Amino acid sequence: MRRLFASRLAGLAVLAVILIILPFVAPNTFYLDILILCGFNAIAAVGLNLLIGFAGQISLGHAGFFGLGAYGSAILTSTYGWPALGAMLISAAAVGALALVIARPILKLKGHYLAMATLGVGIIISIVLETEVWLTGGPDGFILTEDFSILGFVLAGEERWYWVVAGLLLFTIWAAQNIVDSPLGRALRAVHGAEVGAAVAGVDTARVKALIFVVSAVIAALVGSLFAHYAGIITPEKAGFFKSIELVTMVVFGGMASTFGAVLGAVTLTALPQALTIFEDFEHMIIGAILMGTMIFMPRGLAPTLNDLLTKRGRDRGQPARPGAPRRAWGRGRRGGGGR
Repeated sequence: MRRLFASRLAGLAVLAVILIILPFVAPNTFYLDILILCGFNAIAAVGLNLLIGFAGQISLGHAGFFGLGAYGSAILTSTYGWPALGAMLISAAAVGALALVIARPILKLKGHYLAMATLGVGIIISIVLETEVWLTGGPDGFILTEDFSILGFVLAGEERWYWVVAGLLLFTIWAAQNIVDSPLGRALRAVHGAEVGAAVAGVDTARVKALIFVVSAVIAALVGSLFAHYAGIITPEKAGFFKSIELVTMVVFGGMASTFGAVLGAVTLTALPQALTIFEDFEHMIIGAILMGTMIFMPRGLAPTLNDLLTKRGRDRGQPARPGAPRRAWGRGRRGGGGR
């Protein structure tokens, strides 16, 4: 346990150093904007990973909670003049209440039935956001007229937003790791491994699944609120099906049940399309090929596979040769003899 705690603390420290260095090596604000988007997606992916990776409950409508948080905060601040922080917290609380209401009936389902149910929730939210033009602006989106400010401090410009998002990412990772190490985290892994066995052992599986569903939805709503204030405009597509699939893909690509894997998957899949724009019409084909190759050769995801490789290499280097042990031959000898 101490070794695991030390490794996670070291991982957080390394990530913190990287986040501190990145803005100083970014050539211009365009790259800072990409880093901020990576941070938003990474926070949402870390929250979704608690549900999919650790609890084993699929969600194909998670972008709906992202969109509700974004629209709720945008409408309360720009239409009704609420303070940004209060609007963000109220929106997140409302999303959490909605998630709690639908969690119990939906999470009774399993497999593709659960996937279809969560997909339906996401589609309903997306349709409501698109059709209620009087409130949300409809397909054209909703433009925010108020900056995000706390106690007179206005959060404007890529530089300020970067440090806020970087700090929130580190906090989210730390909180997620604490959840995983808590009794709730052990219950989540038990539900994922064998739900019937967990119930027999005394775990309230329905309560545990509903709780982590709510936590994951609230994280998505908070990220959506911040994204709306950063972008200055929010559209229904941010709550749509493709955004949900994008978030799930980030979790799976990076490595399920790996907090840093979710971050790695989000950063890779956010930055990769920008790096491949030079290929123009072949951009999506290359991204698809990369995803297919990763899932074929790294079925556990990027982070777990890379961690296994590094651990194995370090173990091989640190293992001393046994005295008197035969040396490993470079090739097979001829039949009947190994050479002169």
